[in-house]
Amino acid sequence: MTQAGWRTVGGEEFSVRDSVGGLRGLVESSAPGVVFVVAYLAWGGYKVPTIAACATVVLMVIARLVLRDRIVHALGGVFGVGLGALWAWRFADPGDYFVPGFWINGATFAGLVLTILVGWPVVGVVVAVARGASMEWRRDVRLRRRFSVATWIMAGLFALKLAVQFPLYWADEVAALGVAKLAMGVPLFVLTAWGIWLMVRGEKLPGHDPDK
Repeated sequence: MTQAGWRTVGGEEFSVRDSVGGLRGLVESSAPGVVFVVAYLAWGGYKVPTIAACATVVLMVIARLVLRDRIVHALGGVFGVGLGALWAWRFADPGDYFVPGFWINGATFAGLVLTILVGWPVVGVVVAVARGASMEWRRDVRLRRRFSVATWIMAGLFALKLAVQFPLYWADEVAALGVAKLAMGVPLFVLTAWGIWLMVRGEKLPGHDPDK
């Protein structure tokens, strides 16, 4: 989940555009995957799709450098695509391009659940920070329970990705896996973030003055 996405969940208003980092954020998060799937359908194998995906993300970084824009988000794409490409190249299998994504989804799920178990559900922390409130909400059993449920919903997003995508990987359905990854990326994230925002938008947190 991007920094902009977290801010949207914790903000007073929900913005689809902000939740994905604007049009550029949407393109940068989707383009490498789209290019990979198209190249795989056109050429097959693992070499052309992985090279095409890597070239796409490199071009996005170059575009940001030319425009003298921040490259932090694009560099995140470089890491993800590069890791997937290395894995696919190592095992000479296009399906392995998606394996690092399974690790990331699993680690994110575990991290979100851990925040609930230790009594610091991450959605509550994000909402408090976004609104400039204190962390005293943790003393309110109702608030902590509500933020825990909201965090479980976000964790469920990553669990669902694994439940749908890993069987496709195991069945060697590379094209279907690529499409599923795209469909369960930005669209499902925005829907989940919006649902969480609806849950927490009316909550009043200790130390938060909405008039400031």
